Amino acid sequence: MPQAVLPSVQPEGSTIATPESQRDDRSAGAPDFGASAAEAVVAEDIHKSFGALDVLKGVSLRARKGDVVSIIGSSGSGKSTFLRCLNLLEVPDRGTVAINGEAIRFGAGANRGSQRDSRQVQKIRTRLAMVFQSFNLWPHRTVLGNVIEAPVHVLKEPRAEAAARAEEILRRVGLFEKRDVYPAFLSGGQQQRAAIARALAMRPDAILFDEPTSALDPELVGEVLKVIRDLAEEGRTMIIVTHEMGFAREVSSHVMFLHQGVVEEEGAPRKVFLEPDSARCRAFVGAVR
Repeated sequence: MPQAVLPSVQPEGSTIATPESQRDDRSAGAPDFGASAAEAVVAEDIHKSFGALDVLKGVSLRARKGDVVSIIGSSGSGKSTFLRCLNLLEVPDRGTVAINGEAIRFGAGANRGSQRDSRQVQKIRTRLAMVFQSFNLWPHRTVLGNVIEAPVHVLKEPRAEAAARAEEILRRVGLFEKRDVYPAFLSGGQQQRAAIARALAMRPDAILFDEPTSALDPELVGEVLKVIRDLAEEGRTMIIVTHEMGFAREVSSHVMFLHQGVVEEEGAPRKVFLEPDSARCRAFVGAVR
């Protein structure tokens, strides 16, 4: 059972640890938190259970600044739970999460109930923005209101400054003309682009995407993927749970295949999609290719 008392504030909204035979220039061994200024997100040995159900059984990841990690796998493999553990929407039972060297440890011996750790949780949550599959926009606020809410109330930015930055971001995602519109009057693709703008407004070290196109009609998927593709080209650090295999192969620096709560295959997109060692990964990518 998690013991940490997590604050209620929640921001709106890569190269990963590869097997020894597949490593490139990464140092071997467990993550040394804070050792590399190039690492944006590090997770080590993440475990998470719900009652008797073990969902994550020791998942680790390293994402350097500018990396794009796609996490793939069948429904129920633990992808979304792992993503939620990274920004502590779910509290890991065991393991360590570090964002730009700000590490918080969970499990036996971790002082998880202290005020110090509560502040660490807050720091991690403000450094990671998350884009959900169901948009999670506030229906009573306009697009602009949704984008400026967290910078004003979480980052304590002056409202005028936050609004100016928000308008610039909305131009980038093609929603400037919709800035005064309420979410109910937007298409699904527009709502998701507004959610991405809201994430960008937090100036995050990394953005987490939890199946960002799964709630969209097929004709709207492309406009959202284009925005994410543009962010990748800008060098944004992103971790993406997705069923869009072609997109994952195109945009990712690394891919992680989860099966029943463990990393069964990982590596460069070409390796995972064309030459996987795991028979289950081969069957998965073959079925959805």
